Amino acid sequence: MKPLVIVTRKLPEEVEKRMAELFNVRLNEDDHAFSHDELLAAAREADILVPTVTDKINTDVIAEGGASLKMIANFGVGVDHIDLKTAKNRMITVTNTPGVLTDDTADMAMTLLLSLTRRTGEGERMLRGGNWHGWAPTGIRGVRLQDKKLGIIGMGRIGQALAMRAKSFGLE
Repeated sequence: MKPLVIVTRKLPEEVEKRMAELFNVRLNEDDHAFSHDELLAAAREADILVPTVTDKINTDVIAEGGASLKMIANFGVGVDHIDLKTAKNRMITVTNTPGVLTDDTADMAMTLLLSLTRRTGEGERMLRGGNWHGWAPTGIRGVRLQDKKLGIIGMGRIGQALAMRAKSFGLE
């Protein structure tokens, strides 16, 4: 008999399809956020619970989980929303996906930096509002990034990935 996997949020189609091949899986078809009561019910029934960062897998959820609950396979990097101590005491394995969002997060940070310095949001609003009348010497100039210094707080995986991107734009 395949283990019962309960997934708390809608996941990418290819992930859900593969899970269905390997497990007896119960998916969240309408992608609603599970209530505390729904999380409790899922933990009581599942062999493997697949939460996301929006699910509070606290002491109650883990402590009241059924004897069959052996794994909490978090779909995401952070595990701050999971009571790791209670999971360890119950010998429930907790997994996550470290590094999976490193490049995405660094890309987003660089996108925001470029958007702010080059004023792309303002330009887009002007264009859509019919207020763009072509290039002008005093138009939206923005700020050049080259030879500027970028302060990055924390040089973990994301900080290092951002530094690599920033360097390619001539930032120190």
